Amino acid sequence: LWLLVCLLLKLFSAVEVQRPRGVPLSKRQFYEEGKPFTCLDGSRTIPFDRVNDDYCDCQDGSDEPGTAACPNGSFHCTNAGFRPTFIPSSRINDGICDCCDTTDEYNSGATCQNTCRELGRKERESLQKMAEIAKEGFLLKQQLIHEANRGLEDKKAKLGDVQGSKKDLEAKVEALRTVKEAAEQPEREAKERHLKAWEDQKALIQKEKESARMAEVFLELDDDADGFVSVPELLSHSELDPDADGSFTEAEAQGLLGGVDKVDTAAFESIWSNVKEKYMSESNADTPAPEETSREEINEPDEDDDDEEDEDDDRDEHEYKVSSLNFPSNLSRTEEKKDDDEGAMPPYDQETQNLIDGKNAFKTELFNFGFGICFRNLEKEISFDFGPSSEFAYLYSQCYELTTSEYIYRLCPFNRVTQKPKFGGSETNLGSWGKWAGPEDSIYSVMKYEHGTGCWQGPSRSTTVKLTCGKETVVTSTSEPSRCEYLMEFTCPAICQEPPNLEISSHEHQEL
Repeated sequence: LWLLVCLLLKLFSAVEVQRPRGVPLSKRQFYEEGKPFTCLDGSRTIPFDRVNDDYCDCQDGSDEPGTAACPNGSFHCTNAGFRPTFIPSSRINDGICDCCDTTDEYNSGATCQNTCRELGRKERESLQKMAEIAKEGFLLKQQLIHEANRGLEDKKAKLGDVQGSKKDLEAKVEALRTVKEAAEQPEREAKERHLKAWEDQKALIQKEKESARMAEVFLELDDDADGFVSVPELLSHSELDPDADGSFTEAEAQGLLGGVDKVDTAAFESIWSNVKEKYMSESNADTPAPEETSREEINEPDEDDDDEEDEDDDRDEHEYKVSSLNFPSNLSRTEEKKDDDEGAMPPYDQETQNLIDGKNAFKTELFNFGFGICFRNLEKEISFDFGPSSEFAYLYSQCYELTTSEYIYRLCPFNRVTQKPKFGGSETNLGSWGKWAGPEDSIYSVMKYEHGTGCWQGPSRSTTVKLTCGKETVVTSTSEPSRCEYLMEFTCPAICQEPPNLEISSHEHQEL
């Protein structure tokens, strides 16, 4: 950058040296008036008066630098006061002013104005502004280097302290881990005992509820109260029809009773599973069914109603059975385990809770202690390539955003690049930190982020970040030049180079 600035500033202050029209200063020695001219490709030699005679003699077009005679020729615009440039010879005298000094339209009659000095003035102002920004950026860079070196020394000292007592710390961690593991076994066993006792109690409660319901149904089916449920008594309950075909036969009723004509309470228990799912309580028999009720709806028992009938009868027994487990009455530390019929699992007894609290205390102590001796991140940060003088270290753990009309782009140097819709939506990874990827003479001018979220039927997303000198650290632009390959422009003072002396004296003027 500085070499370019210096060169351009010197060019703007140059004076012109006479030579054939269209010939650059660098090739002036090949065009000596009065001597034969040799084509620059060496193909032939011609008299000098054939140079710029509007006839192409040389295959490379070098004999006609100032005319349009050769299709492959080029014309040099001197552009004194601005930047010299080359244009194709076909543009010579075409009526359009291509050179700011108007030299390409010397015989076309086109009205052109020499704008080189004005263009040079504007460019000099722009370059001077760039030079001032670069100078301020470089001063900031020196501060960043100083702060980075101081921080690096602090980190090295901290790492040295940690490494010096590493063995003692590791021994303490191992001791804590041993204690924690020893506490886990009795805690796990106590929790398992508690859970098993609760599961057993739930099963007992359910069994007692089932027995009570079975006894209630038996009494309802035993119409003559003779202590037996018979085939005729079953036939009065059409909802028990096994095939639900609207014809409940004696044979089907006998099949429900296990092949006999009647059963007592003991035998009823063995055929209870055949009856309980379809049986409709007589207490609901008078309730009018809704119009157009399907057979399936008639045959399905209303479990909620059954639960209501049993609830009052069983509540006292339920509460008694639960309390008989001798669980504490304090419900503030119950497990998040629910059951529709039996309610929440009771809290742990004090002994079990003490074991749980003890194990958690060791676990917390080990976790906190581990943070104190964790130095892997410290080692990684110290060994990271933050530039020749660690000038880029201040970017570590920072993030910078750019909001466009559609997306919010987020660059976290040495971590990753992301894209998120501006008006809501999930974040997309555009690449994780890969490497410095600039050219060999400026490797720290480009960052490469790779292996981002895969595109649909395409490659993984990646981002190239180009760094330019600036006083502020900011993302200036983003684009997607190729599918799934993003380009981000990023300015920061860390990339600024030391500016040379830009003063130009009169004896430094170059001839063009």
